[in-house]
Amino acid sequence: MAAERKAAIVTGGGTGVGAATARWLAARGYGVVVNYSRSREPAETVAAELGDAIALQGDVAKDEDCRRLAAAAVERWGRIDAVVNSAGATQFVSMADLDGLDAEDFQRVFAVNAIGPYQMIRAAAPHLRRSRGAVVNVSSIGSQTGNGSSYAYAASKAALNTLTLALARNLAPEVRVNAVLPGFVEGRWLREGLGDAGYEKVKAQWQANAALGRVSMPEEIAGVIGWLIAEAPVVTGQLITADAGMVLGRPPAVTR
Repeated sequence: MAAERKAAIVTGGGTGVGAATARWLAARGYGVVVNYSRSREPAETVAAELGDAIALQGDVAKDEDCRRLAAAAVERWGRIDAVVNSAGATQFVSMADLDGLDAEDFQRVFAVNAIGPYQMIRAAAPHLRRSRGAVVNVSSIGSQTGNGSSYAYAASKAALNTLTLALARNLAPEVRVNAVLPGFVEGRWLREGLGDAGYEKVKAQWQANAALGRVSMPEEIAGVIGWLIAEAPVVTGQLITADAGMVLGRPPAVTR
């Protein structure tokens, strides 16, 4: 057991922002549990790349899986210093299609995006208290704009924001809890959900409207997450927007 090494659990750690965050943490000396639900091969590749890391399957919608992930981290490193809730689910349905979702769709998305983070934090909380650790929940700007891949997704991420605030208040002063709200992040998840043509169209729209004229890369969001974990000791209960200025937008040109 490497008791002196800090340890982190990253849910959804096999791909996208989760994988980039696992790499960020490992580069700074953390042992990492790289959790995955279905992406076994990518998660095992990430864990092998990191060295002192383990890839573990688990569905965060299941409380027993969250407790098993926490127990695995403690067994391996004797502690938990950080939890990053990056696992996410959605149903890609146009906001114009009110019949495109049913109650079961909402329940499935909420189970992963809101209940899952709660269960993961609860399982790790005693160890986070001892280490005076940190939690970062990966939300979305859709939680504030009411837009995105579906009503279920936007609503579940809004619930995650409220959960972030409530847990930050009640796990203080030992544990800090924050959320990062990305906008469009390049990667497989959106491309698979939108299809190649839809992905390129939406990406171009974001680039045209974002104040910075671009979208984000997973490594850039991971940098914000890592900062909150390791370099922001007085930041808690915050919803940090990281969307390349999409919500801010670009002002119209002023002409005479």
